[in-house]
Amino acid sequence: MKIRVLSARDVHELLPYGECAEVMRTALTALVRGEVHQPLRTVLRPPGAAGLMALMPAYAQAPAAVPAEAAVPAPALAQAETAVQAEADTAGGAYGLKAICITPGNPARGKDAHQGGVLVFSGETGEPLALVNASAVTEIRTAATSAVATALLARPDAAELAVIGTGVQARAHLLAIPAVHPVIRARVAGRDPGRARSLADEMTGRLGITVTACETPEQAVAGAGVVVTATSSARPVLRREWLASGTHVNAVGACVPDAREIDTATMAGAALFADRRESVLSESGDYILAAREGAVGPDDIRAELGEILAGAALGRTTPREITLFESLGLAAEDLAAALYVFRKAAARGAGTLAEF
Repeated sequence: MKIRVLSARDVHELLPYGECAEVMRTALTALVRGEVHQPLRTVLRPPGAAGLMALMPAYAQAPAAVPAEAAVPAPALAQAETAVQAEADTAGGAYGLKAICITPGNPARGKDAHQGGVLVFSGETGEPLALVNASAVTEIRTAATSAVATALLARPDAAELAVIGTGVQARAHLLAIPAVHPVIRARVAGRDPGRARSLADEMTGRLGITVTACETPEQAVAGAGVVVTATSSARPVLRREWLASGTHVNAVGACVPDAREIDTATMAGAALFADRRESVLSESGDYILAAREGAVGPDDIRAELGEILAGAALGRTTPREITLFESLGLAAEDLAAALYVFRKAAARGAGTLAEF
């Protein structure tokens, strides 16, 4: 048996943000239609450990095919045969399991806080087919899902983007959102002004628009139509009084029940949207801490993104309302991204085939 190993570099080459956004649209729609099955993630928090481990399994009944334009014909017959076999191995469905370690101290070491792998298995035989770098998958699919939320919920004329945070997800969101939504200016802010300036300079060169570093989150948010919070903060970094009417917020960083990036007033005053309701109710500190104060309840979550995509729910209803997407990240998204990368890699002969 052989397994295809796909590195972070492979994932970045094979999963551009615009393509990943389309993969996320398909995955989120399939999830609300019952075509993808996933439980809540299991989290292991050993006392005294430097971080935590999360296990995220999923099963997809009908994985999306690689678009014809993405599947560049393999130059060798053996590679072409591998691509055909990859299609056959996943035609009846696929299992996925992401095992991810989250270590908050990693950025100080120059490493991503998220480290792990996504395993893809044949739905027909259960054989492992691929091991995909989970840091890269998480980086790209998280920002691509926020891009989908922005396209669905932001005002069409919301062309100024503010990002609070200067790490991996801040950079990913600066790349992903302009791939699906027009952005003419962007601002960034973080705890370290020097990192904010470096990120702004880098993104100005890459995006071809002016990206400005601000001293405070309040300065970055002023006048922005789209806001991203992508920090590791346990306390709010965004306040309601900073937000103009009609702003859309992607809340990304707080993925545990005891940490929050969004203040209670924003949670209470915004139209709330989820990737998955049960994830928000069980895992989102932004929601859980505001709910403990009596500010929000389950009925305040207007819709899941997949419900909007499937035409079963409304998104933004007025130009002036504040919309907020609470991003937790789903096993369904990881499986869809990893499976897409695996099938595209097989079509191109990318990655490394290893005996297993």
